[in-house]
Amino acid sequence: MNCEKYIGLDVHQATTSVAVRDGSGKLVMESLLETKAEVLLQFFAGLRGTLHVTLEEGTWGTWLYDLLQPHVAEVVVCNPRKNWLLQKGNKNDRVDARKLSELLRGNYLHPVYHGEHGLRVLRELARSYLALLKDVTRVMMRLKAIYRSRGIPCPGRDVYYLRHRDAWLAKIPEPGLRRRAELFYQQLDLLQPIRQRARRELLSEGRKHSAVARLRQIPWIGAIRAVLLVAIMQTPHRFRSKRQLWAYSGLALETSDSGEYQYVQGEIKRKKPVTVHGLNRDYNHHLKDVFKGAATTASARPGPMRDLFLRMLERGAAPSMARLTLARKIAAITLTLWKKGEDFDAKKMTSQAA
Repeated sequence: MNCEKYIGLDVHQATTSVAVRDGSGKLVMESLLETKAEVLLQFFAGLRGTLHVTLEEGTWGTWLYDLLQPHVAEVVVCNPRKNWLLQKGNKNDRVDARKLSELLRGNYLHPVYHGEHGLRVLRELARSYLALLKDVTRVMMRLKAIYRSRGIPCPGRDVYYLRHRDAWLAKIPEPGLRRRAELFYQQLDLLQPIRQRARRELLSEGRKHSAVARLRQIPWIGAIRAVLLVAIMQTPHRFRSKRQLWAYSGLALETSDSGEYQYVQGEIKRKKPVTVHGLNRDYNHHLKDVFKGAATTASARPGPMRDLFLRMLERGAAPSMARLTLARKIAAITLTLWKKGEDFDAKKMTSQAA
């Protein structure tokens, strides 16, 4: 008889703990497997019924999703930050696998999107570019930290240029500290050409995707931002509304309130809410950087977005909140144009952001 089975996988480098539950929640099987494709596939081939599998997002998430998805009814790669049950009580691999299978059966997991196979090359190139960009930025900050630690002002980018390097190094009196700066300069010289090559390859791959050209029509979305949007979001249809995209991008407001009601002369009445507002903290950091960067550009350049920014400032809005509003509007325009396949039209900006 065909039956539902809910399988939790706690995956590690050497081994994978497996817990299998039936539709009633009864634990029917446990196993400890080697984390190898052939071993895992052999295990799942021996199971009967409709198989639902879950594992936490991590190093093995994409590999196991691609490996298992053709052989089971459902694979849920879940967000570990929202699996609060795993943090309670005893914790080991077997217990975690049991809890994951129970959360899957109860539909309490928050899935991480996996699915656009046609974008795998673009996504890997985007990851490489962003990692290299982070490495270059880190080395630059370390160099400036050396000069600032000796009270040497170093505004702008002049400190990084090869033609001024000897003059900057001469400002450091201590030999050991000067040698440290020289090593960082050598590291920067090695990283910069690699980052530039990664950027060229990313842009070249991006030209193969029609969505990139469409998003580039938005005045505040340049070539790199458009490619990163497609690589990170993959498809606009994973977001039902602009508010879901805002939450995924770290642009959504979260509220917190408690003790909302009170008794007044024998009747329950709602008190005046004392609500704490704040941006959501569980989000895609790279996507937020894209939208916030575009909003910063839009607020500084002439155009309808800058006009909106200035009007908000005149009404008393803080500059940071005004830029947040611009970022949310740009995100909404991005989602609408991509979903509907429309071209950007500044005259229709309000409707396109709806």
